[in-house]
Amino acid sequence: MPAPVRRPRPASLLALLVAAVLLVAGFGTPANAEPNEIPSTKVAQARQNLESAAGQYLEAEAAMLKAKKEQTTMNQTLLAAENRYTRVRASVAKYAAEAYKAGRLGVIGVMLNANSSDEFLARSAALEKLTARDEARISELVHVKREISAAKAAVDASVQEQAKHFAEMAKLRKAADKALSALGGEATRGWVDPDSPLAAPAKRNSDGTWPKEVCSINDPTRPSSDACITPRTLHAYEQAREDGFKRYTSCWRPGDMYEHPKGRACDFSAAAGGFGGTASGADRTYGNKLAAYFVKNASALGVMYVIWFCQVWTATGGGWHRYSPTGSSCGDSPSADHTDHVHLSVY
Repeated sequence: MPAPVRRPRPASLLALLVAAVLLVAGFGTPANAEPNEIPSTKVAQARQNLESAAGQYLEAEAAMLKAKKEQTTMNQTLLAAENRYTRVRASVAKYAAEAYKAGRLGVIGVMLNANSSDEFLARSAALEKLTARDEARISELVHVKREISAAKAAVDASVQEQAKHFAEMAKLRKAADKALSALGGEATRGWVDPDSPLAAPAKRNSDGTWPKEVCSINDPTRPSSDACITPRTLHAYEQAREDGFKRYTSCWRPGDMYEHPKGRACDFSAAAGGFGGTASGADRTYGNKLAAYFVKNASALGVMYVIWFCQVWTATGGGWHRYSPTGSSCGDSPSADHTDHVHLSVY
């Protein structure tokens, strides 16, 4: 006969219930108190629009920097070609003046007055050498003029490309403003700290653009899982830690919203013990400094946007804007309002 099933005694059942509650609550530990950043479908859509606008802006900004760099090189090429043209033209003018003074008939007469055939041949060879030298000078002059024309055309094309990028960035700013309006709207005074450390720049392509990256590196904030982040996210995380921001951080998490499941975002807790209630005192100062750090190093780290204490900063310019996803007073929902953690999204 099979052994009878033993039912737990009341005391044992109570212990199981307590254990289950503690497991769910987790005593507010960092691992079980990750921020919920989807307070509404409206805000979710606005955040997606914000990601799109900021990402496109960074691409356009990198392309514009590339065009400026190329324009500088082209201007240097143009200047060198114009200087070379001036020297060659002066040299050709000198030889033209000498030829005019001597006259072609005078040169032929000198050849005909040769006393021997050997002398005639020698004078003929000298004339051919002079002619070849003159032709080479003139050919060089024509070549340099072509170089100048090509360099000028390249500079003009670069200027037009920059103008196109400026226009594109202006449109992206408008798109970002529209996205921000759904998150609370008007610009505000945010966090600026001139004493923030300078982060080492993340890796860029040789032309200054940002390399495309995927979630390919183990997430150091989840060492025992299969979580991943991008190289640029890892760089930002490591730079922040090197510069003293070492409190609990969570980067990758599952889902299909925002940059966390793409490995391009991290949440940095304001409190030393992890995510919890609205930060105050030294914890809030810590968050202020961290937010200012990411903004100051936005270009070096490829930052798209930063959210902290009911405000959001984007790479598209315009400073900090109010971020009120819950529609309530700032801090009523520490997770959604980001009053317990600094959110960082990178390109």
